[in-house]
Amino acid sequence: MNSSVSALPLSTLNPANEALTLRLPSSLQLKQQLPLSNVLNQQVVAHRQAVRAILDGHDPRLLVIVGPCSIHDPESALEYASKLSRLADEVRDDMLLVMRAYVEKPRTTVGWKGLAYDPHLNGSDDMAAGLTLSRELMLEMIRLGLPIATELLQPVAAGYFDDLLSWVAIGARTTESQIHREMASGLSMPVGFKNGTDGGVTVAVDAMRSAAHAHRHFGVDSQGHPAIIQTSGNPDTHLVLRGGHKGPNYDRESVAIINTELTRLKIPSRIMVDCSHANSGKDPLRQPGVFNDVLEQRLQGNRSLIGMMLESHLFEGCQPLSESLRYGVSVTDGCLGFDATERLLLDAAQRIRQQA
Repeated sequence: MNSSVSALPLSTLNPANEALTLRLPSSLQLKQQLPLSNVLNQQVVAHRQAVRAILDGHDPRLLVIVGPCSIHDPESALEYASKLSRLADEVRDDMLLVMRAYVEKPRTTVGWKGLAYDPHLNGSDDMAAGLTLSRELMLEMIRLGLPIATELLQPVAAGYFDDLLSWVAIGARTTESQIHREMASGLSMPVGFKNGTDGGVTVAVDAMRSAAHAHRHFGVDSQGHPAIIQTSGNPDTHLVLRGGHKGPNYDRESVAIINTELTRLKIPSRIMVDCSHANSGKDPLRQPGVFNDVLEQRLQGNRSLIGMMLESHLFEGCQPLSESLRYGVSVTDGCLGFDATERLLLDAAQRIRQQA
């Protein structure tokens, strides 16, 4: 992976606030340089259809979004993807595994914003290189046969890899954003809206209702020009429970209350549980306990629970950014190691088969 599209020379200096503007290549330019072949495009289409079939109840498999909290190292990310591809094949009759390819990270204040922003991990913010590297990595993962998922944080960045994605998350901090709801309404793949950081689901439910409608909104076209974007609405949205300030919200009572509210609002009851964040008390090693609790609810007949999300890397834990990073260890949220992830998913597949 050595191709790159460089940012153009400095174009604007605003004396009022001294903000520097560096022009990026358009999303069309990058897609032309790193194209999705017809064969791989059909694969992405098939993966999106498979996710939709699970959401609609036509496919009984469990949907599992699994992979690093964020990608910072191409080598370890591709090693993980290779391992996950083999595991996905082993459990394909019982689960659809979708790899997390998260290249943007929301920050409460400041910090590393992800591969698309700062691929060199040094604060240089070479976003042109970051977008190129992100697209290259996603293409490699698709070539391994994997569906891929990401959280779309910056709508302008979304256009650089939206054609590669089979599933998208809108995060807890942006679910309430009108801009992200409008963006979701025009996406061609299923979208999961996370509940707010307070643990309440109202903003996510409102987001699902908004994204299902057509919108006209300000945006940028594929050539980088300001444009009016007209969308038709996205019928393939669902709720992602990630807990909140008061604790987890994946327990039976919480899920029952949420299902009642969704039914009252005539919104399809399709719920994914994020086994990390507040649901695990931010302890990555507690994710299997959350996963197994949700799986048991599903095996006992709660079919509104369509899937789970796991933060998993080659090795468990996390580490701060430094000049000497441990290979295969997250630099953002702590992750479950791959060996533990593999055991968890193989055991879950066995439990699903035994009930069939």
